[in-house]
Amino acid sequence: MNYISTRGTIKPIGFKDAVMMGLATDGGLVLPEWIPALDPVTLQSWKELSYQELAFNVISLFADDIPAADLKELIDRSYATFTHPEVTPVVTKDGVHILELFHGPTLAFKDVALQFLGNLFEYLLAERNERMNIVGATSGDTGSAAIYGVRGKERITIFILHPDGKTSPVQALQMTTVLDPNVHNIAVRGTFDDCQNIVKSLFNDLPFKEKHSLGAVNSINWARVLAQVVYYFYAYFRVVDSFGQKVVFSVPTGNFGDIFAGYVAKRMGLPIGQLLLATNENNILSRFVNTGDYSLGDVVQTVSPSMDIQLASNFERYVYYLFGEDPARVREAFASLPQKGRIDFSAAEMARVREEFISRSVNEEETIVTIADFHRETGYILDPHTAVGVKAARELVTEGTPAICLATAHPAKFADAVVRAVGFEPPRPASLEGIEKLPSRCQVLDASREQITAFIEEKAP
Repeated sequence: MNYISTRGTIKPIGFKDAVMMGLATDGGLVLPEWIPALDPVTLQSWKELSYQELAFNVISLFADDIPAADLKELIDRSYATFTHPEVTPVVTKDGVHILELFHGPTLAFKDVALQFLGNLFEYLLAERNERMNIVGATSGDTGSAAIYGVRGKERITIFILHPDGKTSPVQALQMTTVLDPNVHNIAVRGTFDDCQNIVKSLFNDLPFKEKHSLGAVNSINWARVLAQVVYYFYAYFRVVDSFGQKVVFSVPTGNFGDIFAGYVAKRMGLPIGQLLLATNENNILSRFVNTGDYSLGDVVQTVSPSMDIQLASNFERYVYYLFGEDPARVREAFASLPQKGRIDFSAAEMARVREEFISRSVNEEETIVTIADFHRETGYILDPHTAVGVKAARELVTEGTPAICLATAHPAKFADAVVRAVGFEPPRPASLEGIEKLPSRCQVLDASREQITAFIEEKAP
């Protein structure tokens, strides 16, 4: 399996090189040359596999340059850190199937990919006798999951940018209380989009990227998306009675990475009727699906901060397929986006989008009411991001079609929102007990590429 760029100007590379490259050197995003389409017999044979066995079957299709025994060991080690034996269990409440993705070390869905990616980086760096400086941006959960994936690893130093004061308090503490010498947190005076733009500009500065051996943990790294594909298969097998029945996955998303993993699963042959793209007030993706309007706006701060994003970095991967795998057109669209502030799509392209996606933007009041109502009806506490997905599913999924809602974080990470909804704090997992009392370390900087470059230059080995 070889990998190419959405912008078409890199030569094909293997999986291991694609992981190490992160953002493609032409500014595009890395994708496999083709996506395996699996027959129903093969898919049916996966139904009873454990999560780890299923992960091996899916990932090995895309990572054929890693020996099978090594890949199995990486997968087993990655998911041994999860507190639930199923890794990503499904619970059903009032007819809604909830895929719990928060049983990893930092209580968020990002752990599913970043525990694997951290171990994969360690494996590849040892194989190549190299070091890496990871630079990433987070709107809340990626940062802590990435830090926990690589903390203490001797060949890796990590720099995580987050918007100062715009994550939940627990999200910030999960990052800044990790004091391992190889971990550096940067609170940026700005938005997540500011953080993400700075990180992308650093990766596009090829001399800087090569000098400091930059590696990517954001979902611009294909391995992140690939690891997330697995739980779509796993959830499907837990919910349907007979293979072939179509389901809808409701995905709260801001950066398009999690829902793009579902799109890959669908292209592989998983019977997904539609993917429900659920957003908060930062609704550029919902506007795109519903009206064809992909135009940039201002970021609004909400109770679901991990979705407080306007410029969705993974959207380019989907656009590549929507544009008929035409890299020249992708290149032109994203080169002109900063100036035009929008991307235009044809009527035929939008018709195709609406065959594959439905979408709903859920505002803050609706989010809080959904948490309150769902708790009153079922006793189950949703985090605000998951509540966005549940609200959208209850409105848009037709009766008789199973709806699987991705629960992207533990509610204890967003206690303020939960208190507003139900009047009390959700129970804290052991990993969060006393976190406010722990020593922390963080550097506050302006949304300035120059300041952040200087800090990395100073701290990088």
